[in-house]
Amino acid sequence: MRKTTFYCVGAALLMLGSAAHADTFTFDTAPFAGIDVQNIPGRQIVGGEQFINFRPGTDVFSLDSTVFGVGDTVNFVNGAGLAIPTTGVNVVVLDAFDNDNNPLTPFGAGNAADLIADRITTSGPGFFIYFNQSLDLPRLVYSTDLSSHDADLQILARMINLNGAEGRNAIGTFTAENFVFTNSATAVPEPSSFFLILPMLGACGYLIRRKRASHFLNS
Repeated sequence: MRKTTFYCVGAALLMLGSAAHADTFTFDTAPFAGIDVQNIPGRQIVGGEQFINFRPGTDVFSLDSTVFGVGDTVNFVNGAGLAIPTTGVNVVVLDAFDNDNNPLTPFGAGNAADLIADRITTSGPGFFIYFNQSLDLPRLVYSTDLSSHDADLQILARMINLNGAEGRNAIGTFTAENFVFTNSATAVPEPSSFFLILPMLGACGYLIRRKRASHFLNS
């Protein structure tokens, strides 16, 4: 019975530790705040991004679908420019080594957006991550239209912990699990880490009671 208790408590603590170490970076503010980009000719690239430490293995970008005008479903692709499908995509992680194959130096947000627009043919807003050559790190960017070479861009975040060769290698580890679309109008509060482990603790309690009952019946 002691072993059962030990395993249950250990599993619960592992779950709690995993939840506690995952960070969610929320973006729910209208892009281009205070800048009328629609009435300014040409592509506008707006900075002022957050400086964050992002771990692709655990962390999440929470993006408000209402604010950014995207749907409820994350349609994700991670790969080189030529691997991007022509339709059905609203989140793109661009292979960092596309930079090395592109004659434009330094490789910036506009170059990355053009590379994506060369592939996507269906109009619609979305997000992309690319590796900025000058800053030597990846950045998260919102585009008003992934298929357009004239789309305005808002830089949302730069991942300051993913610089250099480590950052380039990390680009390939981003998955759809790193992105979630939320709706601020209908969102409900996320449960705390403690409440996430309550079902496991309840199951552990049931197993312990069963062990005790079996012990008394057999003694």
